[in-house]
Amino acid sequence: MEHPLDKGLQNALGVYYLLVAVLNFGFAAWWFYAAKKKAPALVWTAVSGVFLIHALLYLAHSGPVLSRSIRDFTTQFMGLYGGQMGPILYVTLSIVGFVLLLYFRRFFVQPNVAWTLLQLSLLAAGWAMTDSEFQKIILKPDNVPIPMLIYSVGFFTWAALYRAVQNDDRIARGEPVLEKLEDEKVLVWPDLVYTELIAMIIATFVLIIWAVLLKAPLEQPATSAKAPNPSKAPWYFLGLQEMLVYYDPWMAGVVLPTMIIIGLIAIPYIDFNRRGNGYFSFAERKFAVSIFMFGFVVLWVTLIVLGTFLRGPNWNFFGPFEYWDPHKVLPLNNVNLSQLFWLNLCHMPLDDFKVRFGDFLGPILRELPGILLVLLYMLALPPLLARTVMRGFFIKMGFVRFIVLVTLMQFMAALPIKMVLRWAINLKYIVAIPEIFFNI
Repeated sequence: MEHPLDKGLQNALGVYYLLVAVLNFGFAAWWFYAAKKKAPALVWTAVSGVFLIHALLYLAHSGPVLSRSIRDFTTQFMGLYGGQMGPILYVTLSIVGFVLLLYFRRFFVQPNVAWTLLQLSLLAAGWAMTDSEFQKIILKPDNVPIPMLIYSVGFFTWAALYRAVQNDDRIARGEPVLEKLEDEKVLVWPDLVYTELIAMIIATFVLIIWAVLLKAPLEQPATSAKAPNPSKAPWYFLGLQEMLVYYDPWMAGVVLPTMIIIGLIAIPYIDFNRRGNGYFSFAERKFAVSIFMFGFVVLWVTLIVLGTFLRGPNWNFFGPFEYWDPHKVLPLNNVNLSQLFWLNLCHMPLDDFKVRFGDFLGPILRELPGILLVLLYMLALPPLLARTVMRGFFIKMGFVRFIVLVTLMQFMAALPIKMVLRWAINLKYIVAIPEIFFNI
């Protein structure tokens, strides 16, 4: 019986698993020789053996293939709820995972735990590569940097939290932080320049190999007769393109990115916490670290991954093993808040507003529930927070800095709020005044 995978792919998977086996064997050697602990060394040697068996099977062209039932179940499950289960599950798991990571950071930063999660992800990636649809997505030249982004962000997040946990423990014991112990000054020349030169040579070598092995993702000359489907922005703008699903271009493409830039500029001026500067610490900067990581990891990196791997033709959501069918149609019935309030709740036709109140006042009265809700969110929430859960911030920061901070947080929270409303009640716009091209 002919194997469903071609020999070239099996050879590549064999080499992949062989490298992972060597990686685990090196980790086991570190536990045995450096840490002097035999039990972890034995465990990771066994894990290395599991990957080595995978490597030998694929190199012998008889490697396992991901079960069709698992692939079909994944596709069907993510297609539930009118095709919305996929993005709901993806974003929900991202947020829940982020919260668990910070709350149980002492557990997750342990080398054995972090290494276990890494190996599970590598094993899952290898098995997923046996699916032809998953291969098409991952091996597309445009998408190659995204796995690198995922693993590099994961590594540096772990490294920062690991160092922060160590420093927090040292501070609790009254000891100096690790950065103070390593406070050795070096000269720009030759120490820094030599390091930069070596890094430049390595980066140049990697880029040359990359350029030789991977074809440039060039397409045919642009023409109005045939537009690519899906038409995607460069990977670093896919988070921005994902925001366009929930907001109009003026909001997703202008206001929110502008607030991101303003927020980055304002951070040094609104930060009142003098602790945690110059060294890694989470306990001394819980709020700042949590907010920044939520904005970068959850609201940017995860949206890039979503737009790269899970958004297909017509910007529909597709499961990781689902065929990108350009004819896929999702029966979504998006409604505006004015429709829900006046038509569904009060049983008043929306067209009556223009007839009764004119072209100017009619649309404003029609969208009055949404306008009041937005004003309540933007104007009533800051004083409420100042008197309750963020009272300590208000006292330390003063009125102006506190208002700037809360306003930036409100704009950041506007995206997940709108995403939840879209999934829960198919809400398209809170305020919809197409007469003047103003939609929120």
